[in-house]
Amino acid sequence: MKLTSLRTIRLDQGNEDLKKEEIRQYFLNTCELEDRLFSLLKNDEAFYQRPEPLRHPLVFYYGHTHAFFVNKLYVAKLIPERLNPQLESMVAIGVDEMSWDDLNEAHYDWPTVSDLRQYRQQVRDLVLDFIDKTPLTVPIHWESPFWIVLMGIEHQRIHLETSSVLIRQLDLNWIHPQDEWSPCSLRGPAPQNRLLSVCAGEVCVGKARDHHFYGWDNEYGTHNVTLKAFEASEYLVSNGEFLQFVEDQGYQQECYWSSEGWKWKQFKKVQRPYFWRQGESSMTLRTLEREIPLPENWPVETNYYEAQAFCTWKSEKEGKNYRLPTEDEWRLLYQQEEVADVLDWPHSAPGNLNLEDGPSSCPVDRYKFKSFYDVVGNVWQWTETPMYPYDGFQVHEVYDDFTVPTFDHKHHLFKGGSWISTGNEATQHARYAFRKHFVQHAGFRYVVSENPVDVTNNPYETDSLLSQYCEFHYGDSYFNVENFPKSCINALREHLSQLPQTDRALDIGCAVGRSTFELARYFNEAVGIDFSARFIEKAQKFADSGVLRYALQSEGDLQDFFERSLIDLDLVETANRVQFFQGDACNLNKKYGSFDLVFAGNLIDRLYSPKTFLNSIGEFLNPHGLLVLTSPYTWLEEYTPKKEWIGGFKRAGENVTTRQGLLEVLGAEYQLLAEPQPVPFVIRETARKHQHTVADMTIWQKRV
Repeated sequence: MKLTSLRTIRLDQGNEDLKKEEIRQYFLNTCELEDRLFSLLKNDEAFYQRPEPLRHPLVFYYGHTHAFFVNKLYVAKLIPERLNPQLESMVAIGVDEMSWDDLNEAHYDWPTVSDLRQYRQQVRDLVLDFIDKTPLTVPIHWESPFWIVLMGIEHQRIHLETSSVLIRQLDLNWIHPQDEWSPCSLRGPAPQNRLLSVCAGEVCVGKARDHHFYGWDNEYGTHNVTLKAFEASEYLVSNGEFLQFVEDQGYQQECYWSSEGWKWKQFKKVQRPYFWRQGESSMTLRTLEREIPLPENWPVETNYYEAQAFCTWKSEKEGKNYRLPTEDEWRLLYQQEEVADVLDWPHSAPGNLNLEDGPSSCPVDRYKFKSFYDVVGNVWQWTETPMYPYDGFQVHEVYDDFTVPTFDHKHHLFKGGSWISTGNEATQHARYAFRKHFVQHAGFRYVVSENPVDVTNNPYETDSLLSQYCEFHYGDSYFNVENFPKSCINALREHLSQLPQTDRALDIGCAVGRSTFELARYFNEAVGIDFSARFIEKAQKFADSGVLRYALQSEGDLQDFFERSLIDLDLVETANRVQFFQGDACNLNKKYGSFDLVFAGNLIDRLYSPKTFLNSIGEFLNPHGLLVLTSPYTWLEEYTPKKEWIGGFKRAGENVTTRQGLLEVLGAEYQLLAEPQPVPFVIRETARKHQHTVADMTIWQKRV
């Protein structure tokens, strides 16, 4: 049966019933494609294999896409409770591949495949019921409940690509070949590549909020630039063209590689592109479910380092300055070739996209536009552009860490989509970025250009919630109330003598990290962990750069701009002793080790299961270690289901305070070291609006 992928949905036309049915079919088609992709796995044991040591086993991704629907609908307050909080926490984070030299040996108690299949069906029933019963208005926009459904669908389609790459990395012994996933049969010699001209022009990109397609946060805003004329390769670089680099010992010569790329190459002991295999007499290519003789006329698939090294090698050989195109140059080429976007596709995609030409790459001279081939489709195309925000960038509050973690100059954009790019990925506005060592269905074309590569970013954080936290942690004092994170750690100093040692401290729920820095004044190492990737990214960036910039609302549309430095805050020395990670306080990874002190500032009344946290955190505390809790005890069902509250309710007609609840949960394992003490704090919302709150601090010492 031929694979059929529906195209992303138009959001600004149609009546309620027709649009609901369209979304319903789009959702079911997405689930069917993922089911058929995972049917390539020979047996249940294959789900627990880790074809890539830097990523989770396939079972994680099998659960992740469906748990995403539940997590986001719950966060958006569109469903009253989760289906399986433990599972949905386990498969919520950890998608992005780690650094190439950061092996993850953590152990997870993964669910059975049978249980996951049952869970996936429960999620589908939930989503279909939500579609049927929730009122829908057209156009669908960011604030619409159906935006969250579309978010889940488009996210799942991204993972068709992610999972297909991992399955392609899996040993063939774990694969059950199927005709519908068999590769393209068109193979032959590589065409001779050459440079063609791209005329000078203006690039104006960025989507308006009322755009007719769903989009991720990084697609919105504005970006305008004028480019000089340049030259670009007619074809994507083919296996045959790249083979010349390999045969010329390109992988053995450091002079062609960036210092970072050479370290990666040496560490991984790479000798050729990842999906190439050296057979007994010739090279082969690994496709999804088989190996085939290396098709020299297909596009080569490399990571950024390899593409960059090829360009350096070619520059030396031919005396020209070859490099990868920037995102803007790719866009200008796209405009010149008058590529049709999804809405204007007549009957089929203009290139090898959307699974319409089969489940593999195809020859680089198969899809011609005006002058260039494969402007879109076949494989993604690496660019020289690190991911950055357009002017006016905003995060979606329900998925605040989709793009922000990639604003680190470690993730480079690639454009154009691949043969399995569907949904949003197949649109002209799609912007995806991956780490430079990333293995993907990605290749490249080269350019000769005088246009600059640098990207100018807005240096000020403009997301209002994140900016408020930056000010709360590193900003001014208001109404004579001292900085809260600093006050909390200062209050602990007299109790540190109770510790056998002051080696390591954990700041759990660290937000943007001030208390982590402050703990590092007294400990050899301080680790900050928060569920929000964008908070962690901001804390780590401050530690690395020493400068923090953000904008705060003053009144109306007016803003005040702030710059904080580690020097001014006397935190320079402590910056060398802090580390920041994303994690779930209720499901902490054992890899973090043990600590002499754990600080949980204003955390417990924002957890979905504070008892789980309190009962498990002792595993991370050394004997006689200190557990420090602060909280204003503002129990709200939007954060914590009432059945999970540990105080603030009546039991058998009697009041149960949070202090009582803490004693009930912690009393057997901990001793209350000192009388609870109040710690006030003030959060600035605008220049004339502030929140004044008093937290309760309790300090507990772990019994032996």
